[in-house]
Amino acid sequence: MGMTKNLRDLLADIPHTILQGSDDIAVSGVAFDTRKITGGEVFVCIAGTKVDGHTFIPQAAEKGAAAVLVTREASAPEGVTVVKVEDDRKALALLGAAWYGHPSKALTTIGITGTKGKTTTSYMIHSMLNDAGIPCGLIGTVEILTGKERISATHSTPESLLIQKYMADMVEAGMKAVVMEVSSQGLKMDRVYGIDYDFGLFTNLEPDHIGGDEHPTFEDYRDCKKKLFSMCKKGIFNADDQHFPEMKDGCTCEVVTFGASDGCDYRMADTRLLNEPGRKGVAYRVEGRAELAVETEIPGRFTMFNSLAAIALGCEMKLPVEAMLKALKEVRVRGRVESVPVSDKFIVLLDYAHNGMSLRSLLTTLREYQPKRLVCMFGCGGNRAKDRRYDMGEWSSRLADLTIVTSDNPRFEEPGDIIADILVGVKKADGAYVTVPDRREAISYALAHAEEGDCIVIAGKGHEDYQEIRGVKYPMDDRQMILEEAAKLGL
Repeated sequence: MGMTKNLRDLLADIPHTILQGSDDIAVSGVAFDTRKITGGEVFVCIAGTKVDGHTFIPQAAEKGAAAVLVTREASAPEGVTVVKVEDDRKALALLGAAWYGHPSKALTTIGITGTKGKTTTSYMIHSMLNDAGIPCGLIGTVEILTGKERISATHSTPESLLIQKYMADMVEAGMKAVVMEVSSQGLKMDRVYGIDYDFGLFTNLEPDHIGGDEHPTFEDYRDCKKKLFSMCKKGIFNADDQHFPEMKDGCTCEVVTFGASDGCDYRMADTRLLNEPGRKGVAYRVEGRAELAVETEIPGRFTMFNSLAAIALGCEMKLPVEAMLKALKEVRVRGRVESVPVSDKFIVLLDYAHNGMSLRSLLTTLREYQPKRLVCMFGCGGNRAKDRRYDMGEWSSRLADLTIVTSDNPRFEEPGDIIADILVGVKKADGAYVTVPDRREAISYALAHAEEGDCIVIAGKGHEDYQEIRGVKYPMDDRQMILEEAAKLGL
């Protein structure tokens, strides 16, 4: 048995009642999944939407759990301590923090919430801090970087116990800060409960994740995101977003604003697009609390807001201006309007856009660069709403000069059926299109037919490095395929 801690110490910040046994016992860890119990742990019964942890008390006891945390009357075999708490998820978060030695207290913690821009902004901040000599970890949609290892992410915001573990690993690896994407689900499920954020950052808000298992209403979605601003010392807000007044209303933190409108603490001015055949980006000046000229090689007006958010945070942290500007010039975000260097005659961009709203926004943005042709290649995932296929097909046909329809993750559907659905949408507008079902061949087709001045977008998968077919994930990385096919074509 490795390290143990006293249960009474772990429960110090959690209101609780002992129903059976004693809390003055040594425990070997915290678990909320009986499969992770090896003996001696405290098992937290989470009353989830699909399964109720209380029904697993017998298995937990059989595997050697020393104690169980419950939210209602429950019986456990003799010798197992039973502790009743008010709120299972909050208790799990606080127990995790106590078990791992409250790692967030040893780190400057930065939480980013919003509908779009969380990932890009978090990478910009991560680069800035590291360039400024402040080693920084990252917890996000694409990956988790602890300073020891790189872990592929499964959720935008992991379970509270894992967050605490990752932060403890960061402290051990010598990190001084952590930037994390904080999703509305993460806030709703109290996965970040008990973390005392130094900074909270609000990018923007649009209706998303509403319905089904997620948020019943837009108000619920918004209010979950708002929670971050009662958990941080300083909130940095996009004041140009129409929901900004509601987001800051009643929040307990100091408020700092950024945007293009008058009166923002950090205001962008003289905005322009950087537009060369093999290089696209944005440039602007910052006025207000800081005066500087910014350039970044990620195309799109939304990049101005993401980078300005990062600058506002960097200035509030008093980072050296050179480090901030260098980071923004060099930062690349995997699968987020990521330019893949294959030619200086045309540009190839990789993006995660996988629904109508994000594809429309991406293509509208790229139209502003007036490419000779805008070429859009995408497929749609299987076992997902058909409306998404019609929407993506229609927007691509409206906004791109050529649409190349291919496969994404067919899952348990026939790729041909998915493509037929996309074509229903494509035919609602009058854009030229071709169908190339094999994704690698589609990439090769796009590159072989590229003309000087073209902008080619490979959309839908972004950072994913697999293709899911009938429950099996096969290695497939758009970025790698683009480079390999370009080499074959001698580009």
